[in-house]
Amino acid sequence: MPVITCIEDLKRIYKRRAPRMFYDYAESGSWTEQTFRENVSDFDQIRLRQRVAVDMSGRSTATQMIGQDVAMPVALAPVGLTGMQCADGEIKAARAAEKFGVPFTLSTMSINSIEDVAEATTKPFWFQLYTMKDTDFVSRLIQRAKDAKCSALVITLDLQILGQRHKDLKNGLSAPPKLTPSTVANLATKWRWGLGMLGAKRRHFGNIVGHVEGVSDAANLGAWTAEQFDPTLDWGKIAKIKEEWGGPVILKGILDAEDAKMALQVGADAIIVSNHGGRQLDGAISSIKALPSILDAVGDQVEVHLDSGIRSGQDILKAVAMGAKGTFIGRAFVYGLGAMGEQGVTTALNVLHKELDISMALCGRRRIDELDRSVLLVPEDFGGRWQ
Repeated sequence: MPVITCIEDLKRIYKRRAPRMFYDYAESGSWTEQTFRENVSDFDQIRLRQRVAVDMSGRSTATQMIGQDVAMPVALAPVGLTGMQCADGEIKAARAAEKFGVPFTLSTMSINSIEDVAEATTKPFWFQLYTMKDTDFVSRLIQRAKDAKCSALVITLDLQILGQRHKDLKNGLSAPPKLTPSTVANLATKWRWGLGMLGAKRRHFGNIVGHVEGVSDAANLGAWTAEQFDPTLDWGKIAKIKEEWGGPVILKGILDAEDAKMALQVGADAIIVSNHGGRQLDGAISSIKALPSILDAVGDQVEVHLDSGIRSGQDILKAVAMGAKGTFIGRAFVYGLGAMGEQGVTTALNVLHKELDISMALCGRRRIDELDRSVLLVPEDFGGRWQ
């Protein structure tokens, strides 16, 4: 068993074990990947204030996200194709999250279905919804999430049109993989992954195949999906979905203060400052740089979370000290999942927790609710003076 001390250790193992197309799917952004890179690098501009001679006993990272108790201010973000990173990936990630005490969010584009994850877990998880042109399918999807006792609906707003990701096109990304000469050559070197997939519960999009008329295999699924993202999504439609759901709603993909204000008007319970991990609008501002202006715009009127760029417990600390009530991790848990399955996700969570706990203590804080801007050194022009 290798010694894992940081998320980067898991990433190296993940790269060796996952098929290239699925590694590239996770570890890439759109177009030039500028936003993808800056989501991570912009955290480096923020420094922490070390404090000494402070009682550091009795520390706790426990807090709440949308009223739900969490072991630390972290939720597992919705990631499509998670079940291709590792056999039954969504189930394994959900189990790890449940045992650790943080929320798991299932993607609409998951391999394991809502029902699969509900059957394999004992506590409610969150469900992420992509709005589709097929409104009947969307309504049935919402009802399935209700039937599975999902405790929150996360509506993704920034995927009305798919951003181009060069690597996915060049790799011929599909689930399951299409057996081209280059794919076969790569899969031949990933025997551990292949053996796991032989026993996988599913190898296609479990929330869609069998639930849409005429979609029964990878071929017609691809054609259906390509046409289904709804370019007409607006705030009126979001309000109707919220009403149909009838429970807590989190709006994901907010990167502008004006959109944050609109989220308030439709009654969002929380918003996630996110640029889809740099996978949509390349050249957009990083999530951590967008956070201050959004907090200024909405104050404490709605719970603000942050997604995109979290790779360490110090990143979590910085986001929370800036004012976020919680953070979402995507790639960080996928690295662990692809490296070592459920145990890898648990390892990733433990790594992040230890970094958060120790860094918080060295900043002279013992509880999450004690974190504020006073523990940070933020450049004066961090948010940017844009014209």
